Amino acid sequence: MRDKAFVFGVILLMQVCGTLWAETATPEPEVYSSGLLQSLMDRAREANAKVQQAKAVALEFVGAYYEDHIQPVKDSYAEWASDIRNSMWESMWGTGPTNATMAS
Repeated sequence: MRDKAFVFGVILLMQVCGTLWAETATPEPEVYSSGLLQSLMDRAREANAKVQQAKAVALEFVGAYYEDHIQPVKDSYAEWASDIRNSMWESMWGTGPTNATMAS
């Protein structure tokens, strides 16, 4: 459970950082030289690119983890619940649920 919370927190943090980088800042008066500002903007773009790459890697990892570990368990429980429901319908009504019986 702790691992799931950690992965969720990392994904949430990357979403927030991506949103913050996407927002455009209000232009400030040019106190600094344009070379310094250009250098800072280049570094910010490089940092943004690294964050986006890390985000993509993390999303791929989470997707693979879900497919390998969570989805098979979830599917087996969903199948079990469906079997229980069908068994209950058969014991109560003698047949499985149909559209006509579910509408009434």
